Formats: sequence, structure tokens, C-alpha cells
Amino acid sequence: MASEYGEKVELSFNAVPDTPKKNWLLLSLRVVAFLATTSATLIMALNKQTKNLVVATIGTNPITISLTAKFQHTPAFIFFVIVNGIASLYNLVVIAVDILGPQYDYKGLRLGLIAILDVMTMALAATGDGAATFMAELGRNGNSHTRWDKICDKFEAYCNRGGAALAASFVGIILLLVVTVMSIAKLLKLNRI
Repeated sequence: MASEYGEKVELSFNAVPDTPKKNWLLLSLRVVAFLATTSATLIMALNKQTKNLVVATIGTNPITISLTAKFQHTPAFIFFVIVNGIASLYNLVVIAVDILGPQYDYKGLRLGLIAILDVMTMALAATGDGAATFMAELGRNGNSHTRWDKICDKFEAYCNRGGAALAASFVGIILLLVVTVMSIAKLLKLNRI
């Protein structure tokens, strides 16, 4: 359509407003990180094994004692459960904000805050994993210098479940690292405009 001055005027009817595209890769990685940290939390929190051990024999009668291994007996495992629970809750909140939050963004503040909190959550989860890994190694191999005996030869199922929780948490940390790098890159890309 041309105007009276010879200029061409374009008319277009766009029913769909211009909205920013969702980063589905970042969202799906965050969902998998949520599942990994949640499974690590639940596996370790429910980790318990009771065993009857013979402590003495009088004549032909064995004297047994019932011992229970629980995650609550080790402060490092308690810390592990707490920080993985925090990481899970944080990921769940950020997933909800990512799905529902773009209309509540104030001048890009949401992206900057998420990037900072991603770094803090990853660091917190890494400290919990480091502490729990140390205690798991001590339980598996003991320490001959301090005469701490290993317990995994007596509580094998407990140690195997703890190892599975650690593996799930390390997968969660790797995914949190990738998500952190991606959210910082997204923030930097936004600020270059």
C-alpha cells in the first residue's frame, strides 16, 4: 500500500506479542539437577540398617547386641541431607520462577539474582558432598593411625545406599555447575545489548 507521497506503508497484524524465548535446555537441566539432589536427600535421609552382632560367647550361648547405623549418627551426613534439601528446594523455586516469572522481572534483576544464588547453592552442595565423602571413605576403609575401624564390612547395605546418595548428589553438583555457567552466560549476553 502506497501513501500519497509515494512511500510504501506496511500494515501487519500480529496477534502474538513478542515474548522472550524460553531456554528449554537450561530448564530441563535444572529439573534433572532437582531430581538428582532430591533423590540424594531422600536416599541418605532414609538410610538405616540394623544388625545383630555377637559380642561374646558364654559356653555355647552367644551374646548378641543389636546395632543400628543411621545417617543421624554422623554430623557430616546430617549436613549432607540439609544442603541437598536446600539445593532441591532452591531448584524447585527457580523452576517455578523460570516458568511463571518473566512477567515479574524488574530490569533484569531476576537473572542476576539467579546467577548469584546458583553459585552459592553449588558451593553449599559441594561442601556437603565433600564432608559426606570424607566420612564415607572413613567408614569404608577406616583409619589405622587413629585406630578407627571400618564399618562397611558390618553394615554393607548402609554403605551402599550412602554411596548411591553420594553418586546422585555428585551428578546434581555437575548439573548445578553447568546450570550456573549457563545462567551467568545468559546474564552476560543480556548485558551486551
